[in-house]
Amino acid sequence: MSKEIRQHIERIVPLTDNEFDFVLSHFTPKKFKKHQFLIQESNYVPHDFWVIKGLVKAYHSDIDGKEHIMQFAMEDWWVTDYQAYFNQTKATLNVSCLEDTEVLCLSLENRDKICAELHKVEHFFRKKSNAGFVSLQRRILSLLNSNARERYEQFLVQYPNLLQRVPKTLIASYLGVSRETLSRFSSL
Repeated sequence: MSKEIRQHIERIVPLTDNEFDFVLSHFTPKKFKKHQFLIQESNYVPHDFWVIKGLVKAYHSDIDGKEHIMQFAMEDWWVTDYQAYFNQTKATLNVSCLEDTEVLCLSLENRDKICAELHKVEHFFRKKSNAGFVSLQRRILSLLNSNARERYEQFLVQYPNLLQRVPKTLIASYLGVSRETLSRFSSL
């Protein structure tokens, strides 16, 4: 676990052993079972989660109970309800496990402490946030400008590992298409 998070951080910023020990001391490891929630709508969001092992989905349920999947997060990915996490408000998203999952949890208070102490870690989080903004913009533009088939093909290119791990109904929800439409694409 510690080796993986260190490698993750050091892809962007190098850390001494002492710096890494300081950073790691602010994370809490946690395990969740398949179908368990990391975050539930209407609850406060105490952590940002870095996935060590497993797979989760972040989604919003509309007034009719339909799930709209915002994000999948697997090993080496971060996930939370960022609006609620940074504003310390109640969640508008659910984050639940599609597999048994192990995460490292980071509270906003601990994140702020690490960043205040080690500016290179603040740089790391800024780079990760920027990458997230780019990814989100790409996703929104894809939903606005691409047809269903194009979105499916983009998904295959961007996330080939997820196709084997995520049920087709959830991929369809992520892409904004029906399960039947997705079946037609995947049978070609």
